[in-house]
Amino acid sequence: MQNNGDREVILRVKHLKQFFKIGGQKLKAVNDVSFDVYKGEVFGIVGESGCGKTTTGRSIIKLYDITSGDVIFKGQRVSAGTRWNEKEIKYTKIRLKQKLAQLKEERTEELSECADDEDLKVKINNKYDNLEVDEIKKAYDIINAEKERIRAARHDQKYGERDYAARKVLEVKEKYGPLLADASNEELPKLKKEYNNELRLAKKDRVMTKMQMIFQDPIASLDPRMTVKEIIAEGLRIRGYRDNKVIEEKVYEVLELVGLVRDHAGRYPHEFSGGQRQRIGIARAIIMDPELIIADEPISALDVSIQAQIINLLNDLRKERNLSIVFIAHNLSVVKYFCDRIAVMYFGKIVELATSEELFKHPLHPYTKSLLSAIPLPDPEYEKDRVRINYNPISAHDYSVEKPTLKEILPGHFISCNTAEFEQYQKELRNEK
Repeated sequence: MQNNGDREVILRVKHLKQFFKIGGQKLKAVNDVSFDVYKGEVFGIVGESGCGKTTTGRSIIKLYDITSGDVIFKGQRVSAGTRWNEKEIKYTKIRLKQKLAQLKEERTEELSECADDEDLKVKINNKYDNLEVDEIKKAYDIINAEKERIRAARHDQKYGERDYAARKVLEVKEKYGPLLADASNEELPKLKKEYNNELRLAKKDRVMTKMQMIFQDPIASLDPRMTVKEIIAEGLRIRGYRDNKVIEEKVYEVLELVGLVRDHAGRYPHEFSGGQRQRIGIARAIIMDPELIIADEPISALDVSIQAQIINLLNDLRKERNLSIVFIAHNLSVVKYFCDRIAVMYFGKIVELATSEELFKHPLHPYTKSLLSAIPLPDPEYEKDRVRINYNPISAHDYSVEKPTLKEILPGHFISCNTAEFEQYQKELRNEK
C-alpha cells in the first residue's frame, strides 16, 4: 500500500477514462481523471448533472469495464483498461514512421548541398544514422512500456482476485496450524470446525468486498421481491456464510446500527419510507465490513430533514468503523459540511481539487466560482443582491495554443489550467492576500 507522507492511500485512481459508443459516435463520459483517497477521509465529487460523477463511481467499483487507466485499491490493481495503451502503441509507430521520413528528407537535403565532399557526406550520414537509432530506441521504449502495462493489467484482471484469496487462505493456515497442533482432544473438533469455516470464507474472499456502494435511488436499488433480511444477507451468502443463525444476528446487528429495528427484517422495501429504504441500502453495504464506501448521491432523493439524518448516520459510521467515503453529490452545502477534500468535475474532467476549507475560501476555476455562486443562503438581504456567475468555457479559456493540465497551485490545491492561466491564478491569490 502506498503512502503520501503520514497519510495512507486506500484508493488510487490513475488516468481513468470511460468512453461509451452511442451510434457511430464516442461519448467521453470520464476523460483522464486522477485522484487519491486517504484512509478515513471523505472525498467529495461535485458537479452538474452529466459531468461524469456517477460514471466515475461506477467505474471504480467495476460496474463498468473501464476504457483506460488504473484503479488501485488497498495496494492491488482491481481494474485496468488496455484500449488506450493499445492506441498509444499504434500512434507511437505512426509517429516513428513520420519522424524517420522527416529525417530522410533532411539527410537528402544536406547531402545535396555538400557536393563532392566525401568526408562531409560521411559525417552527415553518421549523424542521421545516430538520430534514426535514437528515435527508434525512444519509440520502442514507449512501445515496450505500454506492452508491459497491458500484460500487467491483463494479469491483474485475470488473476488478481484469485491471488488475493490465496494470500487469505495462507493467513488462515498460518493462524490455525500451531493451534491445531497444540489443541487437546476436547478442543480439536471445535477448532477444526472453526478452521474449516474460515478456510471456506478465505477461498471466496475478494478485495472488492471491502469496497461497497450506496446507490442514489433507494427504491430502484432494492429488489421488491426480497425481504429486508434477504436483501441485507445476500452479500454474506455470496461471500460464503452458511450458518443461518450467524447471518441472522449480523443482519439484526446492522439494522440496529443504521437506526432500524429487528422487526423490519421480515418486511418488503415498499413498506418503508424513502429515508428508511436508504438506511436499508446503507445496512446492505455496511454488513460486508467495507473499508471504502462509494456513496452515489445518497441523499438527493430524500426530504431535507431526512437528508440530515442520513448524513449524520454516515458520519457516525465513518468514525466508528474508520471508513473512507467517496461522496458524490450536487448539494455544495452538504459537501462543505461532510467532506475533507472536494474534486469539482466538469465535462468528464476534474477542474479543481482542494480541501473543503480551501475550495470555499479560494475558488479559482471559473466553473467552481459558478457553482459556489448558485448556493442559496437563508438571508433575504443577501439573496436580493446575490449575483449568479455564468460559466462559458469558450469565452473563459483560450486553449488554442496550449491545452490544460492539472497543476498544483498551492499545497494540495490543484486546478486545471495552462501556463498562462496558472500565472493568472497565482496573481489572483497574491491579490487576495
